[in-house]
Amino acid sequence: MKIGKATVPETAICTYNEDTIVVRGADLCQELIGKVGFVEYFWLLVTGQRPSPTAARVLDATLVAIAEHGLVPSVQASRMTLAAAPDAIQGAVAAGILGCGSVILGASETAGRLFLRVDALARDKALSLEDAATEIVRELRAAKHAVPGYGHPQHKARDPRVARLFAVAQEAGAPMHFVRIAEAIEKVLPDITGRDLRLNVSAAIPAVLLDVGFPAEALKGVPILARTAGLIGHLTEELARPIGFALSYQATREQVYTGPVPEGFVPKTAVA
Repeated sequence: MKIGKATVPETAICTYNEDTIVVRGADLCQELIGKVGFVEYFWLLVTGQRPSPTAARVLDATLVAIAEHGLVPSVQASRMTLAAAPDAIQGAVAAGILGCGSVILGASETAGRLFLRVDALARDKALSLEDAATEIVRELRAAKHAVPGYGHPQHKARDPRVARLFAVAQEAGAPMHFVRIAEAIEKVLPDITGRDLRLNVSAAIPAVLLDVGFPAEALKGVPILARTAGLIGHLTEELARPIGFALSYQATREQVYTGPVPEGFVPKTAVA
């Protein structure tokens, strides 16, 4: 059975011979190693182009903003996996990254696509950004879909990272068009949802990245890359000062069994 159209495996990313490794058309050893930073290299790998100084600065800021997020579920999964298999740090990193979905880390991608929809509607119908945002948000609400990138369990006012990312983008010379779209959505949300939902970092990241030309298809990769760095930090600490089993113990200590039991069964009393 044929899947897809390609019959020959092709890539435009990397090739090599006995003497040279070529990445996106550049000699890895002579043109890249020691001459470009990792952020510039990441952009080159994803897009095939060198980033502008503006794009590099904005991408760097987004990676710093999202790398660390405390003992969130993905970090706990990673630490507990390492506690069970301390010889396999790669498995522990993978355990954390596998939790990247619509709730954790994946909202940047869906928020970015929301901004693109608002942008396209505003252009197609010659609408203001607020009118286009209103129409799209009403569609989401009618379909009972959440509005990605707005609201935060701790930061009831705007997520503090939002203002800083927007400031960096403006200082770097970004067009700020998608930032204005993100703010237009924020402005219309209370009248539509009845809630004062403010921008969080998962909306700020795609707004500033789309403004500097980062591809929408790769948006989810930015928090994944950033959080990988954060996980390695947590796992290094885990190896030195383990808490993986403590996290597991906390869960079992609070566990409440709600299923059926055999007649006469008496549950074991938890030991404090």
